[in-house]
Amino acid sequence: MRTTLKFFVALMMSSFMIAKAFAGAPLKIGYSDWPGWVAWEIAIEKGMFEEAGVAVEFEWFDYVASMDAFAAGQLDAVAMTNGDALVTGATGAQNVMILVNDYSNGNDMIVAKPGISSVAELKGKKIGVEVGFVGHLLLLNALEKAGMSETDVELVNVPTNETPQVLASGDVDAVVAWQPSSGQALKLVPGSTKIYSSADEPGLIYDVLAVAPSSLATRKAEWQKVLEVWYKAVAYLKDPATQEDAIKIMAARVGLEAEEYKGFIDGTKILTLEEALPFMEKAEGFKSLYGSSVISDKFNVDNKVYESSLDVDSYIDPSLMKAL
Repeated sequence: MRTTLKFFVALMMSSFMIAKAFAGAPLKIGYSDWPGWVAWEIAIEKGMFEEAGVAVEFEWFDYVASMDAFAAGQLDAVAMTNGDALVTGATGAQNVMILVNDYSNGNDMIVAKPGISSVAELKGKKIGVEVGFVGHLLLLNALEKAGMSETDVELVNVPTNETPQVLASGDVDAVVAWQPSSGQALKLVPGSTKIYSSADEPGLIYDVLAVAPSSLATRKAEWQKVLEVWYKAVAYLKDPATQEDAIKIMAARVGLEAEEYKGFIDGTKILTLEEALPFMEKAEGFKSLYGSSVISDKFNVDNKVYESSLDVDSYIDPSLMKAL
């Protein structure tokens, strides 16, 4: 009996120590090269997380690698698009979108070679795009608006970061990419033209912070602080008095000059809390994270990215944003 009691006490103490160690571990967040996520760098550099009393560890990745790391359980959260949050969940790494950082407002674009000046002129042409990813959805939206469909063009599957070189090679007539790859394509191919962009369909692409459900359930108070810090960083970026410093911080993270990087920020609608909250309300269409995600879900199923439609509502938790 004494041995059993001693074992029980030891077990309880061990569990307590494990829980205490877990609670003190930093939240691990993966992020990558997109202005709405690079803005986290402001909070990191300015010590905003320390001021808020929350321990975080940001890890820099190439975009697809960040989702792979999250799927492998190496991260508590990852920055990705709402459509890719669904893909990640469907393939085995459930997640919950708790924050809308921004929506793409021109940085995602279709860049055509010289001589092509409209989407309609893509009929019968080859288009380099990463099939099944957000650029593919942008392309379908553009084709639909021009009275065409995917069958009217020939898709060439190209990783997004390779699209500038593929356009320059002449193997395709146009590419679909986001910054910085879209900007690089325009520079690399003299006379190339942006013929469609995410500014033509605001809300097609939302950029979010997606968290593992287990981490959100056990550390919700810490995630609440993370969101508070995010909006401090956004305020620092939006304030004319500190905006120049904020852009320098972001540009340094990706190795660009501040003046060049400012153009990338202009193509991204980084949202204040007041701007973001309406998108967290349930509604159809692109003016809601819910509606946009339903459209992305259909795209994913139609393109056999995964087999069956998902319960989109279970992937979105607006409570932390609303609590602010």
